[in-house]
Amino acid sequence: MSITENWSQIPMKICEFHIPLKNKYYLHMNYKTLLILPFFFLSILVNAQESLNFKGKTYPATQSWDFICENYALSGEANVQIAKTETGGLLKLSVATTDPKLQITGVAYIYLVDNTIIVCIDKKNTEAAENKTANYYNLSAIEMNKLKKTDIQSIRFNITGTANKFSSQIGNFTAVNKKSYFSTKFDKTKKSFDTAIEIQGL
Repeated sequence: MSITENWSQIPMKICEFHIPLKNKYYLHMNYKTLLILPFFFLSILVNAQESLNFKGKTYPATQSWDFICENYALSGEANVQIAKTETGGLLKLSVATTDPKLQITGVAYIYLVDNTIIVCIDKKNTEAAENKTANYYNLSAIEMNKLKKTDIQSIRFNITGTANKFSSQIGNFTAVNKKSYFSTKFDKTKKSFDTAIEIQGL
């Protein structure tokens, strides 16, 4: 009898691949998890979007950026927020203050990184609280489009009122788009806020 004949007489079994029921369950669950996760993160992003209330209406808005304001001794920063409205947008500019009678008034200037300027006219939309003062400036649709394309570099504004030796300052101030006062050459993270990207998302 030849070798080939011997092999032909050996009973052969078709190889079968079985997935245990438990493993099938986990595999099914993993697929479901992969499908659900994108919607989960999307819902977080939607729910996390900021809003801004103005004259009884609520508008989608960016986060409130804390711009560095070195010459403002009380807090050293100004809070900047942009909202999208039916006709364009809003700039909310606010600072801490010791007296609600000290207010942000007059023209504000938004300086962009492409060396262009947006002039914001004071419409007397001021807001005063015990420890904070704010002003709301209207932005046109054209100005909002510019803000979607180019980051804000700085904002120039005025605080007016009657100051004394115990109150916070009045005068002209510049809020700069910087996340912190100090950084090292080893820190490679971006030092400014991505204002254009956030405004695009409104």
